[in-house]
Amino acid sequence: MRACILFISLFFLAGGCAAVNPYYDPAKPHHTREGFQNNYSASVTRSLGDLLRWQWDKRRQNLPAPPAAPTPAQAPDLAAIRAYAPAFAAPGTASPPPAITWVGHASMLVQAGGLNVLTDPVFSRRASPVQFMGPSRAQPPGIALADLPPIDVVVLSHNHYDHLDADSVQGIAARSAAAGSATLFLVPLGLKSWFASRGITHVVEMDWWDHHVYRGVEFNFTPVQHWSARGPGDRSQTLWGGYAVFASDLHWYFSGDTGYSKDFLDTRARFANRQTAAQGGGFDLALIAVGAYEPRWFMSGQHVNPAEAVQIHQDLGAKRSVGVHWGTFELTDEPLDQPPKDLAAARAAKGLKDEDFSVMAVGETRILPPRAAP
Repeated sequence: MRACILFISLFFLAGGCAAVNPYYDPAKPHHTREGFQNNYSASVTRSLGDLLRWQWDKRRQNLPAPPAAPTPAQAPDLAAIRAYAPAFAAPGTASPPPAITWVGHASMLVQAGGLNVLTDPVFSRRASPVQFMGPSRAQPPGIALADLPPIDVVVLSHNHYDHLDADSVQGIAARSAAAGSATLFLVPLGLKSWFASRGITHVVEMDWWDHHVYRGVEFNFTPVQHWSARGPGDRSQTLWGGYAVFASDLHWYFSGDTGYSKDFLDTRARFANRQTAAQGGGFDLALIAVGAYEPRWFMSGQHVNPAEAVQIHQDLGAKRSVGVHWGTFELTDEPLDQPPKDLAAARAAKGLKDEDFSVMAVGETRILPPRAAP
């Protein structure tokens, strides 16, 4: 496993010739001539020397320790999951409440506004450029790809292999085509051509603060602090970000991968005029990454720890949050079961209740209270 992780890390850190950014807009500070940068920290990646130091320390200390318990998992309620969209569209009947189902890692099925939306779908066994080596799943996906309901929209946060998986997005697109529909893929700037090369053309590229409305639900692409790379020589040449989504029955947020920054206060301020108390308040739900954070000296710029995730929850003014990006792929030095423990301590330190910021079992469906009408 350690050799696999080192292989993948070296793959990303390998140098290459800088390309010209075809999206470059000098009026936008996060654009560079070669690609993109963060708002509050231009670069969060580490040097090859730092990588080797981390891998040496990991090997010497025999990290990560095995989890004390497996990631909680349960069988999905497929009948309820598949019934959502047809029930929402049925004339003369009450619409079902919004719901979320954790597939695993950063993949969440969000059912709100009459849409089935998937975040960063990864159903493959490995999060890797190759399927014969690299980080492997600790458990199967909470819903098998073949058991998914028709997916209306996929939101992609960035192109790292544990968030953008070729087999998964191609499988989703093929299932939609076979059913006579087309899944809409919302992606950061620079990824549309990657999808087109795989025969997926129902794609909308988004820059930070761009928005796209689909069947009455508004998707906004928001800044976070991270980076991108798909292979040698393309570091930060495509954009990364999170999503603020506004449906009539649920305002929700998805962080993707991120380090802590002022971007979350900026996001709250950006949408403050449509989330006043009279309009139902702030985000009803935030899906925030809580895993892959140790060692801090290496990871802090690009991955928040649970204490910082709780701060993001507060910065966003979210009513409730759910931790994602943990318990599935062994990517960093903390045990797979450590994030919920650290989250509980961080939540207590801020005086929050368990339900304010919780985690889910893989395969679990959680019914959410519908947003109050203004």
